[in-house]
Amino acid sequence: MSQTSPTLSLPYIQPAQAQKHVTHNEALRILDAITQLSVISTTLTEPPGQVANGDRYIVADAATGAWAGQDANVAVWVESAWQFFTPNVGWRADISGSGEEVRYDGTDWQSVGGGGAVDLQNVASVGIGTTADATNKLSVSADATLLSNAGAGHQLKLNKAAPTDTTSLLFQTGFSGRAEMGTAGNDNFSIKVSPDGSNFKTAIRTDAGSGAVQFPSGQSYFQDVFITDDSAWSVDIPWSNPSRILLWLSVNMEGRFYLVAITGTLTGMNNFGEMFANPPGTLNYITGPLTGTTGPAGGINLSIDVTGSVPKLFVENRLGSNRLFTLSTLGK
Repeated sequence: MSQTSPTLSLPYIQPAQAQKHVTHNEALRILDAITQLSVISTTLTEPPGQVANGDRYIVADAATGAWAGQDANVAVWVESAWQFFTPNVGWRADISGSGEEVRYDGTDWQSVGGGGAVDLQNVASVGIGTTADATNKLSVSADATLLSNAGAGHQLKLNKAAPTDTTSLLFQTGFSGRAEMGTAGNDNFSIKVSPDGSNFKTAIRTDAGSGAVQFPSGQSYFQDVFITDDSAWSVDIPWSNPSRILLWLSVNMEGRFYLVAITGTLTGMNNFGEMFANPPGTLNYITGPLTGTTGPAGGINLSIDVTGSVPKLFVENRLGSNRLFTLSTLGK
């Protein structure tokens, strides 16, 4: 017959045993110590200066003094001496001062929440709604993520150790990159796009030294639009107001191309400054919306309309046939 119970090691009373009360009382002492386990602290590495009979502690790592070698064990002060109990996997304890609950995982005691604050300092990884991994140590799967200000503002900081490193925001489709913004490989701020996650093209680059903006992949605005005869097409003004723009306009007709400056606070025809027109006199400038037959026949009519909430650029085709128009701008 075994002399102790398999889980708590409670001593059994043996057949024909003398002084059976000693064994019985020892079993009661163990039950009293570890059932409904509530400890005063889990962070001490040596006994406190003052203790009372029945005080219980979970011994912290690297314990010294009377607790040396008892790391993670439950220490109970009983009749002027420390008694130690080795926990089993799944033991739980309440920390009386904070209400926090801890659980023994076979190696150490881990917080499982409770009435007090959970210590989240220097955790290895955090997964919210998903599982974190070695690369994505903070992983969130949710409908939205909110970062709000607690004072005068809020900054999201991305830091890198050296200029040749990368700090960026990567936007993905099916976990494959489609757009990236940040400082990638240098300190210039760039916005890049990709159709496949492998080949990225830089749309906008801002030089770190001068602040100058470049458009390495093309114009700031480009539009191909098919306009039928005696009809008009419009677009919300795709540049700033006041404007400083060069507008290139061409038509799928031999020898039809135009270069126009658009400057100043947008009001209408006075914003246009013709720099080149071929053939001469075939581009007309108007103020207000165009309906398709508003301007003179035989040419192309341009207008700026500011009657709505957003300024619009109108192109009216009065060439006598359906045509493909190309508009491209450079400037601000």
